[in-house]
Amino acid sequence: MWKLHRLDQRNHWIFDMDGTLTISTHDFDYMRKELGLGVDEPILEALHAMSNEQSAPLWLKLDELERYFAQKSTLMPGVPELLEKLQMRGAKLGLLTRNVMPVVETTLNTCGIGHFFPIEHRLDRDSCAPKPSPDGINHLLNEWQADPSDAVMVGDYWFDLQAGRNANVATIHLDPEGEFAWPEVTDISIRQFSEIHDFL
Repeated sequence: MWKLHRLDQRNHWIFDMDGTLTISTHDFDYMRKELGLGVDEPILEALHAMSNEQSAPLWLKLDELERYFAQKSTLMPGVPELLEKLQMRGAKLGLLTRNVMPVVETTLNTCGIGHFFPIEHRLDRDSCAPKPSPDGINHLLNEWQADPSDAVMVGDYWFDLQAGRNANVATIHLDPEGEFAWPEVTDISIRQFSEIHDFL
């Protein structure tokens, strides 16, 4: 499977942030409870479905919750080594998250990896239609003048993998637990980033 996707020949890498580059500290059950949402209800979709009057205070509350968790972020093992290896070989690196930019900046600064991602290659939920839409990936590919066959989307959740599938790029599912719940939208499954190094 690895050879089919030739990671050593793909030079445009797009990463999810929380739970992928960072060890997720987000307690989504707690966040949903604080926002008055149901169990397992997608937060962004639920808020978008509300009237502006109903959702406005909840967006503010969500921003507050996300900033709180961003300050507790730590790097997933192997991230600096992988990003440095990709950067040294000239690969373009992008960030695509369902978060908002102030939280993105807090997370990157807390974890010390902001220098790997040019500001113009960081896309949040206000920069494009949120994942699983392929809009963010397509935007970066257009910016880089790159073909989907030369790109990879790396994430830990269905939204990331489905966005990659929708954009026709290779998808890598990072799941430290090894459960790999979404094989239908996953090209390569890994439990840790060190598994990628031998193929670059």
